[in-house]
Amino acid sequence: MRFLHTSDWHVGRTFHGADLLAEQEVVLGHLADLVAGEAIDAVLVAGDIYDRAVPSAEAVRVATKAVARIRAAGAQLVVTPGNHDSAPRLGAFAEFAAAGGLHLRTTVAGLAEPVLLTDDHGPVAVYGIPYLEPEPARHALGVPEARGHTGVLTEAMRRIRADLETRPGVRSVVLAHAFVTGGEPTESERTIAVGGVEQVPGSVFDGVDYVALGHLHGPQTLAEHLRYSGSPLAYSFSEARQRKSVWLVDVDRTGLAEVRRRELPVPRKLATLTGEIEDLLADPEHDAYLDHFLSVTVTDRVRPVDAMRRLRERFPYAVHLEWEPAGGHAGAPLRYSDAVRGRSDIEVSRSFLDDCRGAPPTESEEQLLFHALEAADRGALAK
Repeated sequence: MRFLHTSDWHVGRTFHGADLLAEQEVVLGHLADLVAGEAIDAVLVAGDIYDRAVPSAEAVRVATKAVARIRAAGAQLVVTPGNHDSAPRLGAFAEFAAAGGLHLRTTVAGLAEPVLLTDDHGPVAVYGIPYLEPEPARHALGVPEARGHTGVLTEAMRRIRADLETRPGVRSVVLAHAFVTGGEPTESERTIAVGGVEQVPGSVFDGVDYVALGHLHGPQTLAEHLRYSGSPLAYSFSEARQRKSVWLVDVDRTGLAEVRRRELPVPRKLATLTGEIEDLLADPEHDAYLDHFLSVTVTDRVRPVDAMRRLRERFPYAVHLEWEPAGGHAGAPLRYSDAVRGRSDIEVSRSFLDDCRGAPPTESEEQLLFHALEAADRGALAK
């Protein structure tokens, strides 16, 4: 039997304010192409289908279209919620959806009830562990003494292994949304720390043939049978160099046979540019980045006026801007009380301008400051 392991779609997410629905639709549509081209039997989606517990109508449309295309290509789906999803909303009408090949495993009570998929060698039991928030989950699981993510996932896996003992010879796959020790995070995951501890040891998942992990956005292998697929799109500039992908997982008569990586298309690349604004706007070498999402750092000694608007005239997908003047500001920052002690209002104002834009006020600006401070003093005296 062949599975496609994916996760962390985050449909509806924006990228520094830029809408990503078109890009998400393209890359999720490619999953259906892989299903058809690679003869996939089932697609495993290990959490965070949506970016919000209450997704927009457009986000629902994109996710629904992706699921429909995958199903039409010939694969069944097993889906679990992540920490961004609303498990009750995602699991609505689960019993009816299963009849059409969409298996929604969203409840704590049902985590040890597998989806049974059959090939020439018999059944494969696919278990979906929904994201378990430790405090409510330990009570729902009947283990009030359990602590943190490790405690509740340990109990979840105990139940799954107990069910497997009643199914001798059955091969097994588990979907889980968690931060497993050894995984490398990026800047785009929402923390799931509870009491400072969010990681769980990989040994928690011992005893099954393959574990399809979700939550971390970079594709990675913690063990041959324990992997993150990562997100299908980059959701932070820290992911710019990642090659987004999915895993194709083959299970034979005895268990896990082979895992192969398939890279996904990149609808819009990410890049960073650094330099003085006039050079960034004029250098023809930067033409290669016109259709990239850009993070731009301008290094002008004086903060450029209206920098983002000017950059977007050349780079329509510039989404992030920082100003780091060449040479920077010497010395450690002062506390406010130290910065103003013994200085006149006009001196404090001059320093404020210099600090904010990297240049002291001009003579005409200083006259405006002087008149403004005089007016403020007169107003205070009038009161």
